[in-house]
Amino acid sequence: MPMPTDERVSQLIAGLVERRGFDLEGVDLSTVGKHADAQARVTVVVDSDAASDLDTIATLSRDLSELLDEAGDFGDTPYLLEVTSPGIDRPLTADRHWRRARGRKVRITLRPGAEPPDPGGHARFDARVGALDGDSVALVLGGRHKPHRVTVPLADIAEAVVQVEFNPPGARELELAGGVAPGRPTPGQDAEDISGSTDAVPVTASDSPTEGIVE
Repeated sequence: MPMPTDERVSQLIAGLVERRGFDLEGVDLSTVGKHADAQARVTVVVDSDAASDLDTIATLSRDLSELLDEAGDFGDTPYLLEVTSPGIDRPLTADRHWRRARGRKVRITLRPGAEPPDPGGHARFDARVGALDGDSVALVLGGRHKPHRVTVPLADIAEAVVQVEFNPPGARELELAGGVAPGRPTPGQDAEDISGSTDAVPVTASDSPTEGIVE
């Protein structure tokens, strides 16, 4: 039996994810192993404004596995369900991403023709995310030594990717950004949380989806 598509799984689980207070950030299906030992891997990426602990993620994993088992789209194919939060170095593509990234360092790439926020600056630069205000976002430039705040229209930003940080920002730099978004880790602690909170629940389609090993 062929595996369902990413879009099909997204449609199946989107309502449940939303009811549990999460945003569905992505679904990815792949195959692990070969031939008779092959199984499907279903990776579900979720996020929320509130901090999510491992117990919350584990509960969501069990609920999703029950839903997928009831839908029957995998037939007798065994599958591994992995529910995870976005990685540290995530791209910012929606307003909620900017809100949750407040206080984080990002690498900004401006669209062609957009003016850099600092005179004589480059179209690609690092900044710390400040408050989102409608169609614009505050950015703190200058790092620890010369921090200053500018405002950039979101329409001028072609790409923004959160950067991994191993050292804390300067106090003034973080103050200008408005602090860290509630429930988010303090910048500079990425060595302890390099891949986000992950909870993997192995599930075999013919077994009870609420049983399994939570790693």
